[in-house]
Amino acid sequence: MSTNPLFSIQYGLFIVTACKDGHDNGCITNTVAQVTQEPNQISVAVNKMNHTHDMIKESGRFTASIISEKADFELFKHFGFQSGREVDKFADFADCRRVKNGTLAVTRGTNAFISAEVTQMVDLGTHTLFVGRVTEMAPLTDVPSATYTYYQEHIKPKPEPVGVTAEGKTVWRCIICGYEYEGEELPADFICPICKHPASDFELVH
Repeated sequence: MSTNPLFSIQYGLFIVTACKDGHDNGCITNTVAQVTQEPNQISVAVNKMNHTHDMIKESGRFTASIISEKADFELFKHFGFQSGREVDKFADFADCRRVKNGTLAVTRGTNAFISAEVTQMVDLGTHTLFVGRVTEMAPLTDVPSATYTYYQEHIKPKPEPVGVTAEGKTVWRCIICGYEYEGEELPADFICPICKHPASDFELVH
């Protein structure tokens, strides 16, 4: 049983994409939600360290592709474990289609997409909450959406125990993406370089 009640909240998983000056990018998030019905609006909170964040802020448009239970771990690695500032995530990724707001909807390992035009931005410190008016949406398959729990139990590979390295260093592992930090103490202000989650999402590997 988890000792952190926040891990009991059920989240969906999404690939949020943006396009700015002809450049496409996307990142994994679990923060997409419908916030109003009239008008139909959705929100997404994006870490300010993500390249996608800046692209949404500057372009005012985004698309959320809803990840399904058919997604594999490679999809998460492709959009979640590398930075769009360093690689072109769509250079060799053909499983997508251009939608009306100019962004790309991912069609592999997803069951629907929702596009939006930003109407509000709320500064949350580490993140910006983008609220957007829905401009287009469509189903892709009838495969159920993947929850964060489903990802942890069925998609994400089970890590091997490490505990202590050959050099005698203690290992701390990010419970979100699996990144490992070596050191006796994990700094309180440490941020995962892969998924941008804080030190509170790391656990000591036994």
